[in-house]
Amino acid sequence: MKESGDAMREDARSLGDTLTREHRRLDELFGKFLAAASAGDAEETRRAIGAFDSELRRHTAFEEERLLPEPSGHKLAPPEAERDDDRLFRELRLEHVQIREVSGMILRQLTEKSDLSAARSLAANLARRWDAHTAREERELFARTR
Repeated sequence: MKESGDAMREDARSLGDTLTREHRRLDELFGKFLAAASAGDAEETRRAIGAFDSELRRHTAFEEERLLPEPSGHKLAPPEAERDDDRLFRELRLEHVQIREVSGMILRQLTEKSDLSAARSLAANLARRWDAHTAREERELFARTR
């Protein structure tokens, strides 16, 4: 029985390490977007945010499938009484929705309107949300596996 528990902890630790590496990869993709936007290269900016957005959606879907249980009945609105774990899971899911929305807005500004200025103006919002979210996941969610 002990071996099974050890193996489960090892699997969870490995998953947390893998997801942390994915966060760093997403940081790199976001950095490419910021560099291209700063250089004023609209086409490279569009490609870079497209790559970030696509990987972000894959990554968050995986986390939601593997780590964040579905909220029961109340979707993402807080219930009257909520356990700490359930609150964390619900809030992280909500952060995923918000981050995907801002990323998608940037992508739409570039693909539908070719508006590099609007994309740049949303970049700081996305950066703040992404940085805070990944720090929280790594500190409060992934750290449980270590």
